[in-house]
Amino acid sequence: MIHTGRHFLQIPGPTNVPDRVLRAIDSPVLDHRGPEFAKLGMDVLENIRPIFQTTGSVIIYPASGSGAWESAIVNTLSSGDRVLMFETGHFSLLWRQVAERFDLKVEYVPGNWRGGAVASEVEARLGSDRQHTFKAVMVVHNETSTGVTSQISEVRRAMNNVHHPALLMVDTISSLASTDYRHEEWEVDVTIGGSQKGLMLPPGLSFNAISEKALSANKQAKLPRSYWDWQEMLKYNQTGFFPYTPATNLLYGLREALLMLHEEGLPNVFRRHARHAEAARVAVRNWGLEIVCENPGEYSNSVTVAFMPEGHDADRLRNVILENFDMSIGAGLSKLTGKVFRIGHLGSFNDLMLAGTLSGIEMGLAVAGVPHRKGGVTAALQSLLETKTKAEPVMLGK
Repeated sequence: MIHTGRHFLQIPGPTNVPDRVLRAIDSPVLDHRGPEFAKLGMDVLENIRPIFQTTGSVIIYPASGSGAWESAIVNTLSSGDRVLMFETGHFSLLWRQVAERFDLKVEYVPGNWRGGAVASEVEARLGSDRQHTFKAVMVVHNETSTGVTSQISEVRRAMNNVHHPALLMVDTISSLASTDYRHEEWEVDVTIGGSQKGLMLPPGLSFNAISEKALSANKQAKLPRSYWDWQEMLKYNQTGFFPYTPATNLLYGLREALLMLHEEGLPNVFRRHARHAEAARVAVRNWGLEIVCENPGEYSNSVTVAFMPEGHDADRLRNVILENFDMSIGAGLSKLTGKVFRIGHLGSFNDLMLAGTLSGIEMGLAVAGVPHRKGGVTAALQSLLETKTKAEPVMLGK
């Protein structure tokens, strides 16, 4: 089938890259040891900090988010260290595998993939750890595979209640610049991020935001590291440079993306994502489908994940939508393969893009013969209208 118009990419990352960012990336390559690059480096290293809501250091790697996971581990921990993790979905499982490959002793709290990290479990397990054998608590903030957001402030409160010195490490790959996240206020020690979701860039950059406590742990950590070494990065970053060849043109794009986020204002960015997420959930409910996330307090603002009716294959639905309407929606991962579809609504996104996305899904359900109620799109549009009317306009410079 020949398609016209633009492909609708509505997976929960990589996300659509705005034209402004594409134009910035399409710049001549410059000398990464020269003064012009130093200015670019200083710009992005300074302006990325407010996105994490920190005044501390943020390290940027040419890598995927998996690289930032590895960096967090090797810079703070040693072979045989005990860590606490929660089974919240596919990406918590992958992070566990990375930890175990570095000979960390992972206590993996089982979950049903429909809820986030449980603060009471954190408090109970750390509270009984009188010898402080746990060296880190590792949590996926927004589980992209399930549409569940863990409450990091509650996890930190639980840790503080029992005065446990473990590091708190948080994966924000699919929540950064989409969902309110406060590295400093929530006393997170290492925050992990990636470029290809809320930051509106192609894949290729990853981030570690680090606390002073994490830097202290870095001095004692004994896992081997070279490429991921924080100390080398921090030394070169003081003057805007990197210890090896950086992803120069992605940094051009990052500078433009950070400017766009600043122009909109982070609180407005978060409100926009929350509004679109609620409209997507309204559509799913009105189709008569079930949302994977069970607790409304943990609903994701980045992605909505819906179960298929019994006996119907989500991958077949995705293929029908792709073939008929040239739109990609997210697949189910691991044990959710074929059972769910995922609607990405993050990054450079607006009301009409959401309306088109939901329309494509509703038409796809009909073409694929999936049992559902009509009217999900209409209900979502009404939700968008109501929240648009209630929202106070925010003027730049006011």
